[in-house]
Amino acid sequence: MYVQPLPETVALVEDIVVEYVTDMVHKAQDIASKRGKLLTEDFLFLIRKDLPKLNRCTELLSMNEELKQARKAFDVDEEKLASAE
Repeated sequence: MYVQPLPETVALVEDIVVEYVTDMVHKAQDIASKRGKLLTEDFLFLIRKDLPKLNRCTELLSMNEELKQARKAFDVDEEKLASAE
């Protein structure tokens, strides 16, 4: 049985997450300002001491790259199929 959370709880969690993400982006921008370009590595640097977060981010980035490669291969296969018809 699933119980809906209270709207106040949802709002509080949302506020906490937005504050955390905003803070991380500002810190990453500070790091990147020397270079002039914000990179994924700036965020990884910020969470380097929090191993569970770092491992999860690394895993998600790896999965994202695999999905990109799969889409690319699928697009190439579709193009070959379309040109064969």
